[in-house]
Amino acid sequence: MSIQHNVSLKEFNTFGIDAKATYFISVSNKEELIEALQLPQFSKYFVLGGGSNMLLTGDMETPVLHINSKGKEVVAVNMRGDTIVEIQAGENWHEFVLWCIDNNLGGVENLSLIPGNVGTSPIQNIGAYGVELKDVFEGCKAIDIETQEEKTFTLSACNFGYRNSIFKNEAKGKYIITSVFFRLTSKNHQLNTSYGAIQQELESNNITAPTIKDVSDAVIAIRQRKLPDPKEIGNSGSFFKNPVIPKAEFDILQQKHENVPHYVVSDTEIKVPAGWLIEQCGFKGQRFGDAGVHKNQALVLVNYGDAKGAEILALAKKIQETVLEKFNIAIEAEVNVI
Repeated sequence: MSIQHNVSLKEFNTFGIDAKATYFISVSNKEELIEALQLPQFSKYFVLGGGSNMLLTGDMETPVLHINSKGKEVVAVNMRGDTIVEIQAGENWHEFVLWCIDNNLGGVENLSLIPGNVGTSPIQNIGAYGVELKDVFEGCKAIDIETQEEKTFTLSACNFGYRNSIFKNEAKGKYIITSVFFRLTSKNHQLNTSYGAIQQELESNNITAPTIKDVSDAVIAIRQRKLPDPKEIGNSGSFFKNPVIPKAEFDILQQKHENVPHYVVSDTEIKVPAGWLIEQCGFKGQRFGDAGVHKNQALVLVNYGDAKGAEILALAKKIQETVLEKFNIAIEAEVNVI
């Protein structure tokens, strides 16, 4: 465990916001985490993982606790060919996906190139191209911040929903996830190639019998065309959730906009792409100082260099107000505003 003072968080958040942490504490295992939580001089912490799903709007007076634990391990294999793996919270998500591909473990290939760390993936129930974390989630271990006791959360206990979980609701701020267990396939992989442009990408490469690597490569290619690399331009991926609206409201929307893209959630609910709504409002590719909306994907807000978090937040609020005024649809931020 190390404690540093007045540390810039620019390299620890994918937006590249140059906020400073008065105290920065990095832990590399469960024992160091418990030790940090027992430090008498600190009563609360801001827990930092990969920094991919947050927008810092100012310096951090609250001590920043950086989870930097590493490790990937196969813990069980059953007769059906399911492999259970335990991944430490500080592992980079995409590197974990590539490890799965290299070891012929299927289930997360559609989640390639999502920024962030493994430990924060259950909080958001991350998802892309027809697959969500809950589809491969077996459980996770977490430390109770108050008591420093370890607790295991099962799939059912996590109450996963669309970009939602128990960790964003009743358990918010109460636990720190230390490792995640995934249930993956080692044979008879169930590929999901029907969502988005995956099938088209495979066909363009003359792939008729895709492997999990083929699907991963297709997703990577699609995401690289649509989304900016945080290493090149600051961003946090999708800034807004795709709104789910009642079918009756969607029918009215479709009468005014015949070609509105959509996905059926249930008999009574329809999901509308927030990026389409934002683009229709004229924000795609617009720049406001160093804060802006990406030219290829209106769902992504970007930092062109030295934008402050408050400037990006102001742009986000302007977008929300405009979409609400034009479509009578409220869009929620997917990132955590700090």
